[in-house]
Amino acid sequence: MVSQITRGIKISVKTSFEGTYFKNYKIHFAFSYEITIENHGKDSVQLITRHWEIFDSLSETEIVDGEGVIGKKPVLKPGETHTYSSGCLLSSPFGAMRGYFNMVNFTSTRNFKVIVPTFKLAAPFAIN
Repeated sequence: MVSQITRGIKISVKTSFEGTYFKNYKIHFAFSYEITIENHGKDSVQLITRHWEIFDSLSETEIVDGEGVIGKKPVLKPGETHTYSSGCLLSSPFGAMRGYFNMVNFTSTRNFKVIVPTFKLAAPFAIN
């Protein structure tokens, strides 16, 4: 698990290899990740958008931007936690992801970025 705190918001990430399968005559490696967002600050905040950089050892880096996470824009009061799970497909057994969440502080009405630390995606059978 990797964790990082930005402006009182702690992001923790756990990853898991889910298996391989064929799609469009190519093998794909499926990974899941669970992200926990903890508000250690004094103000209520809301996650507005996400930005991902997905690194695949055999492909170009993929950039993904979107609203919220898994269709939600969670609000976290001080001390609250939000956990969600998602996943990605790679064309190789090795990769990584990193990114950030754009959030708004309800007290100051200011937007700020919360860093999601780089997390590795590796199939256990391929680790040397």
